[in-house]
Amino acid sequence: MSFTETFFSLLHDSGFMSLTLGNIIMLAISLVLLYLAISKEYEPYLLIPIAFGMLLVNLPLANLMGAPVGDASGGLLYYLYQGTDLGIYPPLIFLCLGASTDFGPLISNPKTLLLGAAAQFGIFIAFFGALALGLTGNQAASVGIIGGADGPTALYVTSQLAPELLSAIAVAAYSYMALVPIIQPPIMRALTTEQERQVVMTQLREVSKTEKVLFPIITTLLVSLLLPSAATLIGMLMLGNLIKESELVPHLTTMLTTQLMYIITIFLGVTVGAKADASIFLTAETLKIIAMGLVAFAVGTACGVLMGKVMYKLTGGKINPLIGAAGVSAVPMAARVAQVEGAKANPSNFLLMHAMGPNVAGVIGSAVAAGVLLNFFQ
Repeated sequence: MSFTETFFSLLHDSGFMSLTLGNIIMLAISLVLLYLAISKEYEPYLLIPIAFGMLLVNLPLANLMGAPVGDASGGLLYYLYQGTDLGIYPPLIFLCLGASTDFGPLISNPKTLLLGAAAQFGIFIAFFGALALGLTGNQAASVGIIGGADGPTALYVTSQLAPELLSAIAVAAYSYMALVPIIQPPIMRALTTEQERQVVMTQLREVSKTEKVLFPIITTLLVSLLLPSAATLIGMLMLGNLIKESELVPHLTTMLTTQLMYIITIFLGVTVGAKADASIFLTAETLKIIAMGLVAFAVGTACGVLMGKVMYKLTGGKINPLIGAAGVSAVPMAARVAQVEGAKANPSNFLLMHAMGPNVAGVIGSAVAAGVLLNFFQ
């Protein structure tokens, strides 16, 4: 066989000849997301694995998400995805998140719990909207939970209620989490005045170790007894936090907040992106779910800001409404966005710790909302 014949034979058997228009579109989207993650630094820990997983699954003939057939093994990402499909990764993420979360700002200023609660309205508004568009109750619940901007919770609820939507829900939920710095600021500026954004909040009181240790125990008991279906997520979140606040097992805290968190994030991110196969992603149903997820997230952000405006009025201007946007569960991304927007209006403003109150309240709120939906539809 001549060199030319060999070359064209190799080319014929390569992925280049099997590329579809859908593959090309998805590869382009993955490259854009990689650009945003690397060049613009939009949540690179999350967006790089998702975007690269999207890139890998849309490479023709690689079969990285292929299921095992007969004696043939499945693709690597197929096996990694089982942790997402079976609902294992989300509670582990909550365990790690708890170990890295300081509930002090929430304990110090419990009023901010209302901001976290208000931001969950997006979940239920999207739920009823999805029902109106013809989705079943289980599917509508899975779509609505995207509004909490909590990827692990969205995956957990969907794996329990509507596993057939897991790929679309996963991509939508994690994409919006990663794009918080793009989506939230226009909503925040549209709903607040310059005067409101300039408000400087007073320093938070110091929270005792006893309060911090009792908080995860009491929260677990109250929430789990009220909503047993929320016990998995709340239990793992509060266990991680108790490990941190007890200050007796620092090596466990370090392991949870570093090695395990990074490992699970990579596995979860890559497999979430790997469900964005062109044949699944570029369908009317998936695009509709992604659009509804965006509405849910936008409404959740807006509700948090509007509750912030109410508290601004009730406290005589002591609450900056911007921290209401942090009521969604994207920790600490949403809190950082509130800080950035507040500093733009008033360079001497430092809202980060104040925004962490509603931000961690949003984590609890999304888990509680998930428990409510699971209680009704599971």
